[in-house]
Amino acid sequence: MAHGSVITPEGLEALRAELERLETVGRQEIAERIKTARDFGDLKENSEYHDAKNDQALLERRITILGAQVRDAVAVEVDAAADVVGFGSIITVLDETTGAEATYTLVGSAEARAGAGRLSADSPVGRALIGHRAGDVVAVQTPRGPRRYRVVRLGG
Repeated sequence: MAHGSVITPEGLEALRAELERLETVGRQEIAERIKTARDFGDLKENSEYHDAKNDQALLERRITILGAQVRDAVAVEVDAAADVVGFGSIITVLDETTGAEATYTLVGSAEARAGAGRLSADSPVGRALIGHRAGDVVAVQTPRGPRRYRVVRLGG
């Protein structure tokens, strides 16, 4: 496997778009806030100025992080026809412990949002599911204790 963070092409494009937005619109908005706050006078007592400067530092930190993620990312095409769970697979699983069914896309950690159906392939559940087929039951130790997941189906 290549070095860097594995990511879907769509995930890489989303990171690039966010970086572009922050480097342009985000920086312009912060600069305007700082300029407006400066016009309020004494900077030592000016909370709007200090808030804007703090937000500027956070914005620059986020830009640095996103820049590194984009630079280090390795986009991996997804094999939609695969019959085993792998990176990029869309899988529906049944949590046999709770009876809850969920559909996830296995993605890189930079684009993972479990609540949005994007499960990190590097997470304990993601790693355990890789290589399995529809019908397989997988036991996983999670932060909430042991779970058994049945792969209901692959594909959307």
